Amino acid sequence: MAKEVKIKVEGKVLSVNHDFYTVELSLPNDKKATISAHVSGKMRMNIIRILPGDNVVVEMSPTDLNHGLITYRK
Repeated sequence: MAKEVKIKVEGKVLSVNHDFYTVELSLPNDKKATISAHVSGKMRMNIIRILPGDNVVVEMSPTDLNHGLITYRK
């Protein structure tokens, strides 16, 4: 089977709850959506801190659009 194509979206971190983050996504049609996300393994290994207000890139699976993976902090 082929791998799923991930959806990459930019967003802003609203709050931090231990290992989960609430991220407000900025969608192309000027609408806002909030999802829960956690940090990718490479960001954890390199101890990259994410604070509320940071702009991040989130990868989401097309099957579950309520959860994401933070892969990059801007």
